[in-house]
Order: sequence, then C-alpha cells, then structure tokens
Amino acid sequence: MFCVKCGKDESVADGMCIECFLEGKEIAVLPHHVDLDRCTNCEEFFVEGQWRELDLEEAVEDSAVAVLKAIPEARVLSVGTTSEELDPRNFLVTVEADTSIGGFESTSTVTTTVRVKNTVCKRCSRQLGNYYEATIQIRSASGTLGDDVRDEIVRRIRNDVESAAKNNRGLFITKVTEVTGGVDILLSSISTGRTLAHDLANSYGGEYKESSKLVGKTEEGNDMHRLTYLVRLPEYHVGDIVRVNDEIYRLNWIGKNGGKVTRLRDFRETTIKRADMQSVRTIIAKDDLKEVTVVSRSSGEIQVLHPGNYATVDIRVPENAEIGETVRVASVDGELFYVP
Repeated sequence: MFCVKCGKDESVADGMCIECFLEGKEIAVLPHHVDLDRCTNCEEFFVEGQWRELDLEEAVEDSAVAVLKAIPEARVLSVGTTSEELDPRNFLVTVEADTSIGGFESTSTVTTTVRVKNTVCKRCSRQLGNYYEATIQIRSASGTLGDDVRDEIVRRIRNDVESAAKNNRGLFITKVTEVTGGVDILLSSISTGRTLAHDLANSYGGEYKESSKLVGKTEEGNDMHRLTYLVRLPEYHVGDIVRVNDEIYRLNWIGKNGGKVTRLRDFRETTIKRADMQSVRTIIAKDDLKEVTVVSRSSGEIQVLHPGNYATVDIRVPENAEIGETVRVASVDGELFYVP
C-alpha cells in the first residue's frame, strides 16, 4: 500500500504514511487549565468524578492525566507526569504520553495549569450541618443502661459505620448523645440505621420498634422522612447471674434465637429458646460480682473467705478450672457460687 499523499510505500492510517497522517496533528492534548476541587474540611480531592484521599502532588498530577485526550487512531501506552508549583494554588503539570498508531510508537509532551479550588464536599457539608436521616435509640428495660454496655454498643456501631463507609462515602455518624436511660445515635442513612438496629436487637435479645416522621421535601420534591429505631435491651446482659425456673445460672451468650447459660450448681451449659427468655431475671449484675481470696484448693472444690463475714467457705468449682489467688463468686440466698 502506498501513501496517497506522498507515494511512500507505506500506509498506516487513512491511506497515508505516519508522517503525512500526523502532519499538523497533535497526538495528545490537554486543556489550558484544569480546576481541582479540594474539600477544606476532610482535605480530600475531587478527581475523576469522585472524592479521593490523595496527597497534593498526586492529586494535581492525577487531575491532569484524567483530562488527557488523544486522537482516535492513537492508543495511549503509558503516561509520566511532573509538576511544578507556581504558587500555593496553581501548578504547572507536564504529561509525557507514549502512544501507538498502527504499530508506530511516539511520545507526546503536553502541559496544563492545575488550579486548586477550595470547597466543601457534600458529605462534609451535611456533617457540618448536623444532617441525619435516622436515629438509633438504645434503651434498657431496667431503665438504666450500664456504662460498659453503652460504650460497647457505641463502639460497635462506630466500627460498623466506619467499615461500611469505605464503600459508601455518604455514610457517617452525625452525633452520639447520652440521654436518661440510654444513648441516641444519629446516622446519615435510613437503611444503615435499620440494619444496625436489627443487628443490635438480635445480638442482645432486645425489642425492636421503628417509627417515621415527615420532615420536609427533597430537592426533587419528594417527601423526606426521618426514621427512629428503638432498641430496648432486656434487663439481663452477658455475664450477669440470672434466675430461670428457680435455678441459678451465668448468662454466657445472647442471640436472635435465644441464649446460652451455665448452671452454677453443676456448671452444665444449656440453651434457652428466645420465647423462654422472658422468664430470665437478673439477680446479680456482672459488675456487682464479688472477688474473694482463695485459701486452699482441691479437685473440684476450693476454700475461700466469705466476702461478708470472712469465714472460710467451701465452694464447688469445675474440674478443669484454672484457680488463681482470687475468684469471682455470686452470693445468692446465703449460698456462695463460683462464677466461671
């Protein structure tokens, strides 16, 4: 094939040789300038249609590469970038693009000015404006939510939201407020609030309710609702000493299908169905268990000092129990029980 323009025994594109085809053409081009948005609150940069956590140099150079254009016949093989600060808000970026046209490779060097513009991203704007769509209300059936349980739940929700936010930038916790008898957690997402509330109710064997309130209109003119998810925790918690059918147990685990307990009289573990959990009554909270001094030990039994009168008392222990200098005990109806 001959070049239709110069007659050279070569035809690469449009019937012309590479020299004739490229005559008067720029293989790669950049606009005169590129505007790069930077959120002044989270300091992320808006590059290629999304907010990204980048250092300044990387953001500046990536924003230039994102708008690099090549002629249709060229395939970009690789790019290299350098940047020069003109002033704190303006950077001269040079892009070297290696391209291929019909098997012929060449390098184009182009430049642009990247202008850094300060703004506030939508997520931060909402956070700063205390935006929320859902409230998770954590309450206790006893009327008092212990500090350890409250902190455990708040920590769990924070971890779950942080993990989910990696794939959903609009997800965040707006506020955590301690209130009488519990804690309120405000979230930016109705669906996430519902999921977390359901998980909490199942994990702690709690009661779940939800309610909705109309608060206005969206930008599209649709009704805007806020959802409230109430999770009422039972009076018992894992680690408590409980009474079930006149037997004394330690509560080991709670789930959506019920719970597991250990009977303190013989240390046998058993399962309680969810429907039967209503009969569980806390008699000693985990934090109120007594620590007593061990006087002596033998197989299946130890002697301890009674926490009330300091008399020596024999109590039963599991065969494989690791006994230290002190142990936890529960005093129920005048009798001491070892708590594993």
